[in-house]
Amino acid sequence: MGIARTSSAVWTGTSVHSRIQGAAGVIILNTWHHYSIKTRVTTMASAVMALVCASATLLLLLAAPQPPLYASAAVLAGLIGGSLLLITATALGTYWMMGKTLQPVRAISGKLATIRPSNLSERVPLPRHDDEFKELAQTTNQTLERAQTAIQEQLRFASDASHDLRNPLAAIHAEIEDALMQPEETDWVGTGDRLLESVERLQDLVTNLLEISRLDAGIIGQHDLLNLAVLVDGELDHRQRDHRQSKIRVVRRFSSGVMVNGERIGLERLLQNLMDNAERHARSTVTVTVEHRGDAAVLEVHDDGCGVPPEQREVVFQRFVRLQDARAKDAGGSGLGLPIARQIAEAHGGTLAIEDSPSGARFVARFPRPVALPASSR
Repeated sequence: MGIARTSSAVWTGTSVHSRIQGAAGVIILNTWHHYSIKTRVTTMASAVMALVCASATLLLLLAAPQPPLYASAAVLAGLIGGSLLLITATALGTYWMMGKTLQPVRAISGKLATIRPSNLSERVPLPRHDDEFKELAQTTNQTLERAQTAIQEQLRFASDASHDLRNPLAAIHAEIEDALMQPEETDWVGTGDRLLESVERLQDLVTNLLEISRLDAGIIGQHDLLNLAVLVDGELDHRQRDHRQSKIRVVRRFSSGVMVNGERIGLERLLQNLMDNAERHARSTVTVTVEHRGDAAVLEVHDDGCGVPPEQREVVFQRFVRLQDARAKDAGGSGLGLPIARQIAEAHGGTLAIEDSPSGARFVARFPRPVALPASSR
């Protein structure tokens, strides 16, 4: 407020003439910025040439030739006419040259104006010369390619999500329709159980879709220094209480002092998805390992099931992709658990991959170790 009052006082104290000059300067500057680059460069070049001509004339006058230049009307007219001709030639030449120079920009902007989401496969023309305009066109085409890829992925994702959402809705509709056709003979308890199963499947799918949306948007929670072994141990205890009827034995192999910078909820979700997948395919045992390997903190989940063929180890991390064995073991899965787990690992600066093992599938998540560790572990 003090600065504003001081500025107001200074402005009020200035003369009317000075204020008019300042306002005129602002108006001229704003008007100047509204002209095209070609017009501004042409004007500047003409002004420079006019200054050169005026300076040359002044030097001739200061040289005091005999007789003086202004004594001869023909010489003076020639000098003025030559200067005007030179200035005009400079303006026209600059205007033409700038037009040719900016022609690639007009071609790029004209092509961009015609590109719509329906024709993102089109690209802007590349100038012939290797200059900044060609670099601009190449960068524009790369941006268009990324936009096209992103839209295609979104369309494919929306189609897959719609298909998976339609299945449980269709099951719910069929159950209700069958029950209402013969209400006296309907087992309402059994129908309720089947409806609840479809609703839970629908709820899990919606939860996964929301998680993917959050990860795609780059929304990351607060990262804290966490003891990975303690976090994994606590989550496994929680799962054991919730899955008391499970026949799968979980073996824990933890090293002490394995620290990571991460979001607790995200890391817990990653472990849940890996454990859900491992328990679905394991014959009898799932081994969970937390340890240091080189400069990485490693979380490994290894089941003793049939494993994943090498050529399909990347396929399982694609959204809505489920191998035939997975469909046979659990028809209600969505194919989103492993893609979400990988995205969470990558959001933490780490990786998630399937590595070689004598039997079963071995999922290995690697996270960068913190640069500096405090004296006490959380």
